[in-house]
Amino acid sequence: MPDRFDRIRWRRIAMRTLAIATVVLAAGVAARAWFLHWQPDRERYPLRGIDVSHHQGAIDWHAVARDDVAFAYLKASEGGDHRDRRYGENAAGARAAGVAVGAYHFFTFCRGGAEQAANFLAAAPARADALPPALDLEFGGNCGRRPDAAAMRAELDAFLAPVEAAYARPALLYVTPEFFDAYRDALPPRPLWRRSILHAPDSRAAWTLWQYHNRARVAGIDGPVDLNVFDGDAAAFARWRGATR
Repeated sequence: MPDRFDRIRWRRIAMRTLAIATVVLAAGVAARAWFLHWQPDRERYPLRGIDVSHHQGAIDWHAVARDDVAFAYLKASEGGDHRDRRYGENAAGARAAGVAVGAYHFFTFCRGGAEQAANFLAAAPARADALPPALDLEFGGNCGRRPDAAAMRAELDAFLAPVEAAYARPALLYVTPEFFDAYRDALPPRPLWRRSILHAPDSRAAWTLWQYHNRARVAGIDGPVDLNVFDGDAAAFARWRGATR
């Protein structure tokens, strides 16, 4: 008799364990689905965009445009000599699909600002239909050097002067929370593209673009992609897009 009772007890334990595991698995699946599909209030922020580089591989831009993507920032260059190998292909494809196109440069702390500006302008010459040029400012993937605030500002100014002269409009500064914390007071007064995953940027500074997702899915792109929204409607976007320096 004790053996029979033991079997019943262990069967019940196994059933409870299976039930708990099923609940945990279902919760995990639901949480992942929520994460992948989370987005800000689209009535408040109706214009959605992506930012991509060669890491996304070949992109079907017509499929992207059909999937509620109004604009795209494309990596053009990095540092003093690196250029993204898919920038030209991405720019042509996005424009052909009716997606508004902007170029961005990944700023390194180990090369001079003027040198980096020359690299960016060679990779992404100014066009009348381009969005304002963007400067990617972050610690991730950068060199180990951390300049002080004054030195950082001097190199940013050295980059911005020729780029903004060529594009005839103010640049957009992409800032991660860590970079913003470190250099907020040294940043030149420019529109901000703020990274804040799954929650709105804090109130310390206004923003023009908000990168709200870093693992989203968009039609026409294999794998994860960053998602952004513009702070305003289509009319405000047109005014920002055409604003002169």
